[in-house]
Amino acid sequence: MEIKVVVVLCGILVSLMPLCLAEDVQVKVEGVTSIAQTDENFVCATLDWWPSNKCDYNQCPWGKAGILNLDLNNKILSNAMKAFNPLRIRIGGSIQDLVVYNVGKAVKKCPHFKKKKNGLFGFSKGCLKMKRWDELNELFNKTGVKLTFGLNALFGKKPSKQDLHGLWVDDWNPQNARDLMEYTISKGYKIDSYELGNELCADGVSARLESQQYAKDFLKLKDTVEALYPDATTRPKVLGPAGFYGKDWFNSFLQYTGPGAVDGLTHHIYNLGAGVDKTLINKVQDPYFLDQIAQTYQDISKTIKEFGPWSGAWVGEAGGAYNSGGKDVSHTFANGFWYLDQLGMTSTFNHKVFCRQAFIGGNYGLLNTTSFIPNPDYYGALLWHRLMGKKVLKINHDGSPFLRVYSHCSKKGPGVTLLIINMSNSTSFEVSVTNDMNLYPEGISSTQLTEDSSSQQREEYHLTPKDGDIQSDMLLLNGTPLKLTESLDIPEMKPNVVDSSSPIKVAADSIVFANLRNFKAPACA
Repeated sequence: MEIKVVVVLCGILVSLMPLCLAEDVQVKVEGVTSIAQTDENFVCATLDWWPSNKCDYNQCPWGKAGILNLDLNNKILSNAMKAFNPLRIRIGGSIQDLVVYNVGKAVKKCPHFKKKKNGLFGFSKGCLKMKRWDELNELFNKTGVKLTFGLNALFGKKPSKQDLHGLWVDDWNPQNARDLMEYTISKGYKIDSYELGNELCADGVSARLESQQYAKDFLKLKDTVEALYPDATTRPKVLGPAGFYGKDWFNSFLQYTGPGAVDGLTHHIYNLGAGVDKTLINKVQDPYFLDQIAQTYQDISKTIKEFGPWSGAWVGEAGGAYNSGGKDVSHTFANGFWYLDQLGMTSTFNHKVFCRQAFIGGNYGLLNTTSFIPNPDYYGALLWHRLMGKKVLKINHDGSPFLRVYSHCSKKGPGVTLLIINMSNSTSFEVSVTNDMNLYPEGISSTQLTEDSSSQQREEYHLTPKDGDIQSDMLLLNGTPLKLTESLDIPEMKPNVVDSSSPIKVAADSIVFANLRNFKAPACA
């Protein structure tokens, strides 16, 4: 009985952590120079076109979360966007290359998406009416969204009769896209970037384009954007190819487009496999599995360095598990092990933006598809956005591979912020942070040095699941459930303020952001 009591208390009381399996870990931050740099608005989320009858594995998890039927007047939706101040949103997805825009003379009909046996992804063409475009932009303007809009790259094209493996041929017709841009400009709507096509590169998914043809189409888009937006200081960026990485295809695309053409090289990540995979819950907790995708990030970085140094790498869409995510994992606390680890990992490989699929919709939405209540990853994304600055610092530790640590210059104010992820369900860690500069006597960490070291304080945000259940969609911040306010606002997220000379206590199955304001890092000066 006594042993059982101790085990229970270990699971719920931080004060009794020494009774649990605990390890001391030394984390060394190399703060002299940064190793990479993200965009100021690194965190991004997608809105997708899927209609309510998008179904996988005998479930239809999109409901009314698609761009054409989402309730844009929902107060939680607008408050959740507004909280980022600003939030980067990417409109796009599998069926964006079926969407026509009901403006100008290039389009005669404005159809609804319908199931179509031989259609791309099983659907027929759909249409964006300008009334809906107005409503979307009203929401984005009100909430301060930075918008990336994915254009239909198959307009004017047709399937190849010679190639039966999804190849589409002929030149892209930019007229419908141009008409949409002209309308957008006339209304004063702000666009951060345009992206051409979705998952048409390399082997494609439902359709594909040769790299030289896509490059030709891309340059046509670039010319259109430059003609319609003559002021280079406010001109939207142009992004592509928005698909899965293939070395030869990406390399040749950058070579064909030439210097300065591609502002953002976008690629997609679904490294957890199918949403129906029963081992999904194990994958998100397995650091060895999660490390496998690092090769892709490294390869993308190498491609840019060799063939497009004027560009920047973006993860343009990442849902973890494809086909709308896993219904018992992708909206839960456990998914944060994958998601926040990916944010940390991609930033070390000099990625500028990471777009999470999806802001709402499917099983992987940051917001619940029907109630709009934020899922745990929403709060993880928001904390990253508020705390982690652009400059990425190299970090080393001597602990378990189940302990992941990432370090950035703090977003606001001096010092550094650490993201600490403990994927172990049995071991807690006491993390001491040191500086690699070796400017001070042995045994004195840089986090302790000011004129009055006793006044040193550290801000900590400990994220844990309700009742210790990692498949819960209720998140606790420093032991308190995060719930919307009575006015449906995002709750205030206050840190625990602790003595910075003490180690950071990281519970099993937890995620911690720690803001070390007095850490001496020249790279952050």
